[in-house]
Amino acid sequence: MTAPGDELPAYEVEPVSAEKMKTMSALMRDANSIHFDPAAVRALGLGDRVVNQGPLNQAYIVSMLARWAGGAARVRALRLRFLGNVFAGDGLVAGGTVTAVRQDGAGRVADCDVWLRVSGGDPVLSGTATVLIGE
Repeated sequence: MTAPGDELPAYEVEPVSAEKMKTMSALMRDANSIHFDPAAVRALGLGDRVVNQGPLNQAYIVSMLARWAGGAARVRALRLRFLGNVFAGDGLVAGGTVTAVRQDGAGRVADCDVWLRVSGGDPVLSGTATVLIGE
């Protein structure tokens, strides 16, 4: 049974691909060149690797929660704060901790602290989620 203090199963993300970032920029109609042009990243003093899109980083946390809870539709609320950038070649880990379990109008829910961090590094996203649990 899910209880406060339980760790959510970690969701590991393969190193993000600069080529996929370029494709996602086109699909999302995101013209910000930091997602596909290393010169634009250098001009901002951020190094030589392009920057992953924020919505993709958020999606890694949603994927982690969905795998744990049994589907993305079970994620009832998500509040995230951006703390840093994800660059091409970074591997990532999403995880979290259950902070409370309670009953609401939809059923039994877990409130969680969630995060996304660069593998072996600092968090780049942190926040909270409320997830419908099936117990």
